[in-house]
Amino acid sequence: MSQNTMTTIYAGLDIAKLNLQLHLAGRFHDLPNTATGHRRLLKLLAKVPGVQVVCEATGGYERDVVAALHQAAIALTVLNPARVRFFARAQGQRAKTDPIDAQVLTAYGQALRPKPTPARSPVEQHLSEGVRRRKQLLEMLVAQRQQAEGLTLASLRRQAKRLISHLERALEQIQEQLKELCAQTPPLDRRVQTLQTITGVGTTTALAVLAELPELGTLNRRQSAALAGVAPHPRESGQWQGRRCIGGGRSAVRGALYMAALVASRSNPILKEFYLRLRAAGKPAKVALVALMRKLIVLMNHLLKNLSLEPST
Repeated sequence: MSQNTMTTIYAGLDIAKLNLQLHLAGRFHDLPNTATGHRRLLKLLAKVPGVQVVCEATGGYERDVVAALHQAAIALTVLNPARVRFFARAQGQRAKTDPIDAQVLTAYGQALRPKPTPARSPVEQHLSEGVRRRKQLLEMLVAQRQQAEGLTLASLRRQAKRLISHLERALEQIQEQLKELCAQTPPLDRRVQTLQTITGVGTTTALAVLAELPELGTLNRRQSAALAGVAPHPRESGQWQGRRCIGGGRSAVRGALYMAALVASRSNPILKEFYLRLRAAGKPAKVALVALMRKLIVLMNHLLKNLSLEPST
């Protein structure tokens, strides 16, 4: 065990919209989730050498405090909330309050010693936010179009039409912003173009995968499949063997891969042959598609890894 690992002090940080709950060295600190609160947080952490903060992703409430911690060069791990809840239940902890959650995060760090989460560059943040907003707008647009079909009053139909037009324009603006981001960022554009060399992978899929899986190109085969949530997990006990299922990982990546796999199963000669071979062997269509999704993410990772080895021009 390294000296750095031995001396790491884990501090749980529960993040809410308005406040932060810090559990540090056995004490609790209630701070506002504001710039002032972030400065107070940094002062508290600066007093403890070797501290590593452990927090959860909270849908955006963590963004500013995470940026402040990274800027101050304080080690930080951002966890999937589901993992923390499973950990808490394994400890028999079912109560849920901000102080309890902060203490659970400290215990998680002490027990599992998670790796620090690297800071995201401004381009990565811009890409991630743009891709997620595009997905939100598209879901709203689809819902509004479906709802509009059931309207009979002329006034409501006109209202729905205006809303649909507004969402369509907003969606076009997001797509144009993402296009400009690629044009202004040659390394990102190279990665997008590289992924698009795979038949079945379009710009939307490439951007979605890069936004939600920025580690792509630095992973091995198993890691890339696991992070995308397309690695089959065995279910065995004694003589019993259950059906393997996928799960976990990043659902947004899995959704993007699913659409790409549908296209590839029809238009990519190599992947189509692979898909048809699985179907001929009796595999259900969904199982064959998941296998295709796994092939795609492994291939994407391989291509980006090779791209990083190429000399820059």
